[in-house]
Amino acid sequence: MKKRLLTYACLLTALIAMVGCKEGGATLLTPASSGRPYEMLVVMDDSLWERPAGRALFDALDTDVPGLPQSERSFRIMQINDKQMNSTFALFRNIIVPKIDRIYSQVKFKFTRDMKASPQMVMTIQAPNEQAFADYVSKNKQTIVDFFTRAEMNRQVKLLEKDHSYLVEQLVKDSFQCTVHVPAELENYKRGKDFLWATTNRERDDLNFVIYTYPFTDKNTFTLDYFVHKRDSFMKANLPGPLDGSYMSTYTDYLIAQDIAVRGKYAQEVKGLWQMEGAVMGGPFVSHVRVDEKNQRVIVSEAFVYSPGRKKRDIMRRMEAALYTLVLPGEEASATVVGTDVEGVEEEEGSTDKK
Repeated sequence: MKKRLLTYACLLTALIAMVGCKEGGATLLTPASSGRPYEMLVVMDDSLWERPAGRALFDALDTDVPGLPQSERSFRIMQINDKQMNSTFALFRNIIVPKIDRIYSQVKFKFTRDMKASPQMVMTIQAPNEQAFADYVSKNKQTIVDFFTRAEMNRQVKLLEKDHSYLVEQLVKDSFQCTVHVPAELENYKRGKDFLWATTNRERDDLNFVIYTYPFTDKNTFTLDYFVHKRDSFMKANLPGPLDGSYMSTYTDYLIAQDIAVRGKYAQEVKGLWQMEGAVMGGPFVSHVRVDEKNQRVIVSEAFVYSPGRKKRDIMRRMEAALYTLVLPGEEASATVVGTDVEGVEEEEGSTDKK
């Protein structure tokens, strides 16, 4: 009897271990999600998809990605109807399910994590009628974009935790007393005074990470003019171009700045375009400007790419995710990285992995 109980206990332990064994969030009971980053599946009646309600949702998802030199869509959109929804489509990573019925008194965004797969986000949009649906989606289209963009960014952050450049992580730790996870293929680097540049050094799809620091003075440190002044000073001193006298600078005619939260603290995000003075080169960049409270200094981390004639959305967002992994001195590494909470989107009961 004791041997039988021991056997049952061992089997139970093994089963729990197998169920709990995760690869990207998936388990034996929750398979891995399908689809590529920034792909969206909309489950909506075909005729409704062609009417104003469907067009409003399509227009919300079909917006341009900010900060890129050419037009690129926020998501690749696929639409199917209820009858086409099967076990394969149910595993899709990003799903939107409109629910239009008189039983709903108002329009709401709700979401469920890992409903049929992991990682997965399923958003339902409840509305009492088609007009209310169309009006609400049009008014709150940025909410939808932000929600799924954050979900994808968090997925990339988790991938970087498992696979990143340990060389760059050690360099940043030695020079700035910080930790960061950048893609593993960034194997080349250059050091300067209060400055570090890591790069893949490719002719195409070249990924680059920069970090530099300067003293924190006051709130005027976070003006856009001050950011450009500091950025151009560091880049001119440390990033010479391919021709004699050429150097990197900021294209000031196109800059997007906003206040964001990183690990629950204030940061200034700046997106724009870089150019090479004296040479024909350029591309997009994104910077996070943060305060190292422990050492009373400003730390700027930046990602930029060089990929002439090619799409840049996915590689740029991959590098942007790396900026969120930066841990300043005194911060908790386990703190929230990219906030998944988006105002106006409620989490449904039964959703898993709540954080």
